[in-house]
Amino acid sequence: MLTILIAMLGIVVTAGLVLFYVAFPHRGETPTSGEWLGSAMTRAADRLPTLDETDGDAAVRPRPEPGTRS
Repeated sequence: MLTILIAMLGIVVTAGLVLFYVAFPHRGETPTSGEWLGSAMTRAADRLPTLDETDGDAAVRPRPEPGTRS
């Protein structure tokens, strides 16, 4: 039971962080409270490799045509 409680707490915290990131730093806005968290998430996002919207499907390997070997 304790394991499930800890897992659920981790899931809720992760979901909250994702919502915070999407609501503020991802859109380029500064949060009204928790500026330290917004700046920490922005620094972390800058360090991680990300795809730009201009990349589109270029990062996805094309599927082979039916009947051909890959």
